[in-house]
Amino acid sequence: MTNQHVVTHHKLGWAVRGEGNKKVSSTHLTQAKAIESARKTAINQKSEVVIHRSDGRIRDKDSYGADSCLPKDRRF
Repeated sequence: MTNQHVVTHHKLGWAVRGEGNKKVSSTHLTQAKAIESARKTAINQKSEVVIHRSDGRIRDKDSYGADSCLPKDRRF
């Protein structure tokens, strides 16, 4: 179970990188495409997607695992 981080990529725009990995799993022209790819992996691995802003700060998180704690926000 490895969390998937959506981060900026110096050549192609956006990338997906597994938590703790130095190499990226995939690169994408748009953040939306990178999020879609990260989401598929996170669902398969029952992990979390961590979406970063272009400056590196965390923008959002989505959990796809068996989390016993219900989310406190009311986004959905």
